[in-house]
Amino acid sequence: MKRLFITYLLACGALISSAQVKVESSISSIEMLVGQQVQLTVSATADENAVVEFPQTAIFPQGIEFLGAIDMPNLSLDDGQVTRQRGYVLTSFDDTLYYLPPLEVRVDGKTYQTKKLALKVLTVDVDTTNYEQYYGPKNVQDNPFDWELDDWARPFWLSVVLLVLMALTYYLYIRLRDNKPVIAHIRVVKRLLPHQKAMKAIEEIKAEKMVTAEDPKMYYTRLTDALRKYIEERYGFSAMEMTSSEIIDRLMNTDDPQTLSELRQLFLTADLVKFAKYSTLINENDANLVSAIDFINKTKVDTPVSEQELMPQLTAEEQRTKNSRIALKTAIAVAAVVSVLLFGYIAYCVYDII
Repeated sequence: MKRLFITYLLACGALISSAQVKVESSISSIEMLVGQQVQLTVSATADENAVVEFPQTAIFPQGIEFLGAIDMPNLSLDDGQVTRQRGYVLTSFDDTLYYLPPLEVRVDGKTYQTKKLALKVLTVDVDTTNYEQYYGPKNVQDNPFDWELDDWARPFWLSVVLLVLMALTYYLYIRLRDNKPVIAHIRVVKRLLPHQKAMKAIEEIKAEKMVTAEDPKMYYTRLTDALRKYIEERYGFSAMEMTSSEIIDRLMNTDDPQTLSELRQLFLTADLVKFAKYSTLINENDANLVSAIDFINKTKVDTPVSEQELMPQLTAEEQRTKNSRIALKTAIAVAAVVSVLLFGYIAYCVYDII
């Protein structure tokens, strides 16, 4: 019983092993013209450690010529198996239908056969009865044109090119003459100091006092904006993006507390007017304006007024005109140089002929 059981297990293992082996064959084309080539591919799918032996040469029916074998790359599968392939290049010069017998592949010592295949070889019909309609190549024909002044051909055609180039140069010159130049004037601008800008803005607010008196929100918005811009340029931090309390805290280590106290009261009043609809008392606007002027006068720094040269910004049309004139000048210069060189070469050719 023990021997029978072992034999049964070995038989089952052999069946399972043989069931995992798969041998196939395919052909690149089932039809071909006489003299063309096709490839017969034989593949064997087995375990990664299996020993696969493809036939080095194959026996094919008479009329099929075996040109050689091709080693092809292996293909790994998901279940741990590997597909090994080998190609056989075939050709034929007889038009008929051929039967390709199965090929034998050995896997771990066991022989497997591929499936049967067929190959149809076609030919091109040639009419051999009317062979006279085919003509051979014609002889080289001489150019019937005979120019007696052959030595003058080169100077003549170069002269034509020179005339065309001179006409093109004149045309470009006319275009350049009609295309007016763009004259850009440099402006010199005096840069105002921060306190000068602030005082200028405050003077505008004072000039429009009757208008701003009717709208205190606008009045304090313009006044605090002028102060914020001054502080930003004077002390070098982004006062326009900070709250009133943040500005005062930032200035605590740089200015007099009494001056900051008046500035804090000004910002507090401005915030109440802008956000809480606070109504200011009589002369309170003037007092805050005086506080702003006093803060600017106490913290200003006098430095020499600098001048800055501003290059003009050309419009798109002016820039195109400028670029066009540069391109025209470049083209005229190139055409003139080429014309001079070409004229010299033509003169040399004529002198050599004479």
